[in-house]
Amino acid sequence: MWLLFAVWLLYRAVFVGAGSSYVTELDGRAAAATHNDFIAGTADFSWPRTIGVWCAAFLTLAVFSFLYRDNAIYKFAESLFVGVSAAYWMVVGFWTVIIPNLLGKIWPAWIQSWAMPGMSPVRDEDWWLFLIPLILGVMLLWRLSPQGAWIARWPLAFIIGSTAGIRLVGFIQADFLSQIHNTIEPVVVVENGQFLLGQSIKNFLIIVSVLAATVYFFFSIEHKGGVGKISQVGVWVLMVTFGAAFGYTVMGRIALLAIRFEFLFDDWLWLIDPAGKRLGM
Repeated sequence: MWLLFAVWLLYRAVFVGAGSSYVTELDGRAAAATHNDFIAGTADFSWPRTIGVWCAAFLTLAVFSFLYRDNAIYKFAESLFVGVSAAYWMVVGFWTVIIPNLLGKIWPAWIQSWAMPGMSPVRDEDWWLFLIPLILGVMLLWRLSPQGAWIARWPLAFIIGSTAGIRLVGFIQADFLSQIHNTIEPVVVVENGQFLLGQSIKNFLIIVSVLAATVYFFFSIEHKGGVGKISQVGVWVLMVTFGAAFGYTVMGRIALLAIRFEFLFDDWLWLIDPAGKRLGM
């Protein structure tokens, strides 16, 4: 079966051109082009982009192979993804955070000479304050040493504490208080002297749902009688909420899966052409 699939792929690649990518020159730069542009003579075949398409297809299938069982190909793709992602974000963080916001503040003339020509070589008056994050960052590197690992606890505690404090304020303002504000709605909605039935029902359901879910979390009161019935309604509200959130998450994952399938069948195998990039094929 795998041999037949390999022969079919070879046939699609050699005689049909599946997986091929093309580039054209646009304002002095190489830009992606379509098969139609290649046929018209305005684009050239690109080996690097073609190899990239085939590598992406291989890694996609390698990840999908986990659906069959755990295997070495999947572990290779997983390790490659984690390693490349970590390296990418390390480089991005170095050039977008450490260079301009730390080293560029302490040694601006040196950073301007080789990294950021547009930066001013003059130090700010409070440049010495940036020595504090520099020292904390160096202390974090002691985590790599078994003897001095305890030194990294101090900057780590500062990072966690300050981040939690900043995020807490933002959460209270953006989520907690806004949720309370959105819950305080009139049960009877009248606009321009006209009773709005739909909006009134919506506000009533919001108020009842919030109160029922709140009663469910009052564990100091025994959930019997009327309180038990209200808490049961709160359970239903919570289940609907969790189900909607889970469905929204699954919908997002299905959208990502559809994008990968479109890549495999369109850009790689050339079995579909929704954008009309290969007219006449």
